[in-house]
This record gives sequence, structure tokens and C-alpha cells, in this order.
Amino acid sequence: MRLLFLGDMVGRTGRMAVWQRLPGLISDFRLDFVIVNGENAAGGFGITEDIFKTTLEAGADVVTTGNHVWDQREALEFAPREERFLRPANFPGGTPGRGAGVFIARNGARVMVANIMGRVFMHPELDDPFQAAEREIAACPLGEQADAVVIDFHAEATSEKMCFAHFVDGRASLVVGTHTHHPTADHQILNGGTAFMSDAGMCGDYDSSLGMDKEEPLNRFLYKVPKGRFEAAAGPATICGLGVEISDRTGLAEKVAPLRLGPRLEETVPSFWNEG
Repeated sequence: MRLLFLGDMVGRTGRMAVWQRLPGLISDFRLDFVIVNGENAAGGFGITEDIFKTTLEAGADVVTTGNHVWDQREALEFAPREERFLRPANFPGGTPGRGAGVFIARNGARVMVANIMGRVFMHPELDDPFQAAEREIAACPLGEQADAVVIDFHAEATSEKMCFAHFVDGRASLVVGTHTHHPTADHQILNGGTAFMSDAGMCGDYDSSLGMDKEEPLNRFLYKVPKGRFEAAAGPATICGLGVEISDRTGLAEKVAPLRLGPRLEETVPSFWNEG
């Protein structure tokens, strides 16, 4: 199975780049399943229902989120009725929406996707992400109820991301970090067969501060006094993520490589997508 994960869409330029490029990627490389993190798609803060639905129309099978999930208050309303919209599974009980689900890929495979949020330098009051992963995997084990298991681990600390991946190694097809908005160079397959990348990066303008117009963040570093609001950068976007080849037999990763398309970072697509 060929899977594509795209990092956080940031602002209009990021979401437009995804909407424009994703249909071609799916058809050109015969992708079976696509996950997009959409938590920064609406001006850098949250996601609207229209943006969510347009992302699905472009070819995404699931949209994940993170700490900005409720920045657009309408998300509280559509989250409970949209099965393909995920918020972190370790939010407190009673939170609207769902943190995991099983979805059918284009090749017929059952893909369990879980969205889990880290606590280090984030929100320490959240439920334990390791126990949340244990719960979701136990409910839908790889090789039994699921042909593939993918976890979007939305977290700040690389150490927490790496330890989380080792914790589920051999029980998940892919653990990919989101939140920090810059793609890491550590894509690998762990000893137990789980593909891992500390951060997928963002789909947004990299001539920026994490996808936001750089003037206001720079001003706050220099003078410690806000002059205005953070605004999403509006320059040409680069889309970033990673591709994974998942075994139809074991559900574990066989190949993993980054994807970057756009004007700012060196472009690359997984070479194994051109095979066969």
C-alpha cells in the first residue's frame, strides 16, 4: 500500500498548494491513502468546515489536527458528525469529535488512523499519550482489525516523539510527528518495522516564521511588545510530508522517504513511487 502524509497546512497559500497538487500526486503515483494535517489551514489558526470538505474533495482520506483544532469555533459543531475529521485522542472525555477511526483505502485495505498529542512543552493536563496509543491500538490491532495503523503524533519535543515511536514500534505502520512545521531529516524504519519521522514539516510559505509572516514574530523577539496579530505568510507554498510503502502482508513499513514540492526547499519525491 502506498500512503502519503502531508504536514500542517498553514494559511491560504498552504491549503491552495495542497488542493492543487494532491489530485495529481494521487493519480501519477497511484496512491492508496492520503492523510493531511489541517489544524492551521484557516489563517494559521484552526480549520473551517469548508476547508475540511475541500481538502477531502482534493483527495485526502482523513484530516488530522492538534492543539489549534478548536481555534475556529465551528469545528466544535462539525467534528462530531464528520468521521474523517480527527482531533487528538487524548483530549479529556466528553470532548466533541473522535481521535481515531478505521478507513478504507483505495486498494481496499483497512487503515486505522489515530491523532494523539504530546504533553512536553505543550499541554501537560492532557491524558497520557502513551496510554492513549495503547488504548487505540488494543481496540484495533495491526494484522487483526487493521491492515495498517498510522499515528499523527502532534508534539513539540523530539525526545517525546522518538520515545513514543519506539513504544509502538512493531504495532504501527507509521508514526509521524507534526506541530513544529519544519521537516526533519530522520525518516527511518525502526527495528520493529514502524516508519518514523520526527516532523513532516508544513504545507506553507517557508519564507516565514513557521508559516507566519515574519515581521510580527521578529518584532516580539526584538522588543517583547506586540505590534499586531500573527498573520499567515502569503508567499508561494512548499508542500511537505512523507511517503510510505506498507506491506500488504504484515502491515509494517517497507520503505519511507520525504516529499517536498515547491519553490523554497529542495524538491524530492519518494524514488520508490516510480518503481513498478
